[in-house]
Amino acid sequence: MNSETVVNHIVNWLIDYARNSNTKGFVIGISGGIDSALTSTLGAKTGLPLICVEMPIYQNKNQVTRAKEHINFLKNNFPNVSSQEVELTPVFDAFLQAVPKVKNEQDRNMSLVNTRSRLRMTTLYYFAALHNCLVLGTGNKIEDFGVGFFTKYGDGGVDLSPIANLLKSEVYELAQFLGIKEAILLAPPTDGLWGDDRTDEDQIGASYPELEWAMNVVDNKIGEENNTQRQKEVLAIYRRLNTINRHKMLPIPVCEIPSNLKKLFKVQSTK
Repeated sequence: MNSETVVNHIVNWLIDYARNSNTKGFVIGISGGIDSALTSTLGAKTGLPLICVEMPIYQNKNQVTRAKEHINFLKNNFPNVSSQEVELTPVFDAFLQAVPKVKNEQDRNMSLVNTRSRLRMTTLYYFAALHNCLVLGTGNKIEDFGVGFFTKYGDGGVDLSPIANLLKSEVYELAQFLGIKEAILLAPPTDGLWGDDRTDEDQIGASYPELEWAMNVVDNKIGEENNTQRQKEVLAIYRRLNTINRHKMLPIPVCEIPSNLKKLFKVQSTK
């Protein structure tokens, strides 16, 4: 991959999108991870205003440190970058107090993980509306179109996705080219929504290189007769997640009303 050519393509695409939508710039949540680091750097390179937002909710200290260091890196290199920190822990705690208690703690924990993500989405859109900006998505191809590893209307609630056509390995390649800090490059990928050290691989059950392999096998209908036991396990993980999370990856279903039923309505359009 010619990194410089790809970077220029994405940056120009972002500039054109902003101009055509009559918006001033971009808003992005910074997590301390590789995907938001790359996406924010690409946004910064447009020269348009970029607002980087930190939104900790009982956040792991290492994630907070990496996020702050990356924002400082951007602000030191791009005069169009500004930042905001919004401590969402009290908001999250207030939500916990407002909703009823449940018996099943496991279901509750997963629901609250998604709630964290949706609180952050709401915060990003607050700043986007305030400054007439677009919210940048940070999902890569494996997450957004492979296994659906994102929260619907959370980190999946964005205006445009600059890196959603890049595999995770390609994300790392561009990040290295752009000089992203080593601490971010070496950090195990995590969604940062649990308040502990669990990684994406811990949650998914497979690494990103394994998932890239599985996506290639499935998409290109490659023969599987000689697969190892581990490869069979990874394919099963990929297919299961691709199926159960398809509702996130496809457009919202619309119930189409047949014309013969439409005629049954008493009030018809005059056009």
